This record gives sequence, C-alpha cells and structure tokens, in this order.
Amino acid sequence: MSGLRVLVTGAAGLVGAEVCARLAEQGHTVLALVHKRSEIVRNDGTVARTVSRPGPGLVSCVAGDVTKPMLGLNTEQYSSLASGVDRIVHSAATTDFGRRWETYESLNVEGTRNVVRLASECTVPLVHVSTAYVCGEGVGRVLESSLDAGQRFGTGYERSKFLAEQEVRASGVPFAVVRPSMIVGTQESGVIRDFKNMYVVLKLFTQGRVRSVPGFYDALLDLVPVDYVAALICEVVNRFWAAEGRTFHAVGARSHTLLDVSNALAEYPMFQVPHYVSPSAFSVDALPADERVYYRRIIAMYESFFRRRARFDATNALGLMPWRPTATGVDYLRTLLDHCVRVGYLGRAEPGIGDVLRMAGRTG
Repeated sequence: MSGLRVLVTGAAGLVGAEVCARLAEQGHTVLALVHKRSEIVRNDGTVARTVSRPGPGLVSCVAGDVTKPMLGLNTEQYSSLASGVDRIVHSAATTDFGRRWETYESLNVEGTRNVVRLASECTVPLVHVSTAYVCGEGVGRVLESSLDAGQRFGTGYERSKFLAEQEVRASGVPFAVVRPSMIVGTQESGVIRDFKNMYVVLKLFTQGRVRSVPGFYDALLDLVPVDYVAALICEVVNRFWAAEGRTFHAVGARSHTLLDVSNALAEYPMFQVPHYVSPSAFSVDALPADERVYYRRIIAMYESFFRRRARFDATNALGLMPWRPTATGVDYLRTLLDHCVRVGYLGRAEPGIGDVLRMAGRTG
C-alpha cells in the first residue's frame, strides 16, 4: 500500500500518540491534531519526531480544537485538510469519569459531530474510536454489531460515547468503529504512559484508603493492552475497505474477575486487598469518615464496574487482525502490577516474586 495522509485527532492522548507513531513507521504521512500538548509522546515515554512540513513517514502537528467549528482552524488550514487527507482517525475524547455532562457533550459528542462534518465535506473514510462500554451495564455476550439495546449507563462517559457512535452511524460517511475496553499496560511488560481511571482505583485499594466496595467477586473486568488497541486501529486504517461499516471490539484475551484481582493483589505484602460486599448490604454511611470521603469522591464513579458481567464478542477483530492478546489471569495482572511497583506508582520498588525466587535459588 502506498503511503496515506492520515489525520489523527486526540493525537497527544495515550492511544492517539501511539497510533500516530505507528502509522508514521508504516510510511504514512500523519497530521496530528493537538490541543494543548505540542509533543507526541509514545506509551513508552519516547517522543515521536515531529516536523513542520508533512511527508511520508513523518508526524506533523496541527494545533486545533474538535469542540469548535472547523476544528478551531482558520479557513485556509481547514480547506487544506478537507482536500488533503485520505483517512481520519477520531480518538479525541475525555475518558475521565466524574466530569460534568456539559464537558462530555462538548468534547465527546459535539467534537464527534465536527469531525464527522469534516469527513463528510472531504468524502474521506472515518475510523472512530469508541469504547466497548457503550453497552452500559448490559450483561452477557455483547456483539460488535450491538449498540442500542435500551441499556442503562453507569457513567456519563459511556452515554456520551454511545451518542457519538450514533452520530457517526447516521452521518452517511464511510466509517469503521473500534471499541477498546479498559486500556492497560502492554502485554509483555505492563508499561503504560498514563496512570488513569482504574489505576487510580487500584492505588486507593492497595494503600488501604478504601477497604470495602459494593460488588461481586465474579464481576468481570475486560483489560486490553494499549499496544493491541493501537495496532488494531492502524490495521483498520490500512485495510479500511475490508473494515468499512463494521465495528471491532479491542478487548483482552479473557476477562478478569474481581477474584482474580484480589488474588493478584494478595501476592504483594505491601498491598491492602479490598473486601467486596453485596450491593444490597453496602452502606456508604457505615464507612469510616476518611474512607467515606474517598469512596464518594472517586470510587463511586467506578463502582458499577464492580458488578458488571458483560463478555465482549470479538469476531470481527479476530478476523481482521493477524494477532490478538494472549496474556490472561493473575499472570497478566502481576505483569501490570509489577510495572506499577517498579516505577513507584504502587507500593515500594521491591523485587517481584520472580526475582526473589531466583535469588533464593542462587543462595540456597
């Protein structure tokens, strides 16, 4: 395939930056739409080389804002984009929980409308990055073709991404949708650039800031390596005509239960392990005062995930991608936790169990 000109929105974000770098490595000309940051920092912390003049194998930053008409660009810049791109990857969004609805509506919904408008005006394919959790609190097998099932949403973020997907599908532009689940560190090393969302919850748990949570030990968390998400998005860009009109679940090899998480945390002597209480028996008011503050300000935003039992079908993704994640269970959780400990995000930087066993073997 000859090099494409690809516009990536949200290019400074965790997924957007990795997609930009990978597309450039594949010989494409990448136009990186950035808002506040001027650097494209990959997941491993390296900075992708950016240039002022676009070219094959290069990343060129464009300052803009998807919440504004014409993406915050002047008429000349916007016209240049509209006539000069072959693909658009729309990954700009706020993924933080607990924001005001107005923020989600502006960035996730209206921002998508503005990007769809550009795609329509230049008749260019759109690869839209959504979330597997547009299913809300639905249970059981979730198909890639499913969207509106009358589901209840646990967060404003999920609802906003649901509405954004509807905008894309109703637009008439050629599109494909990639839906990541909970994005975590790489499969091999657990490395992740940004400790956000569920990582924040883990920090509170392991520090013993929150000891009791309403949930079920058989609730399911789908964790997907960030490198797989980026690779799948790039595959959809490269093979768009095989992907057009379809949705792809970017999900892990197998969901983790909360029991898996508890068992993994219990391997680390410096970690506290949360206790899950049946939601019908849980009372926020019964928590100690300091724990109650942490629960209401942070954990409450995520608590619906501690009772969900959705399993994501990935038939389309498996048919398109030459590989998929293989790491599962406590082993993969240990990889993620070891990285957090190694860099000092969780606990103290003590040796992992493998290092301890090898040391014992040498000295014994």
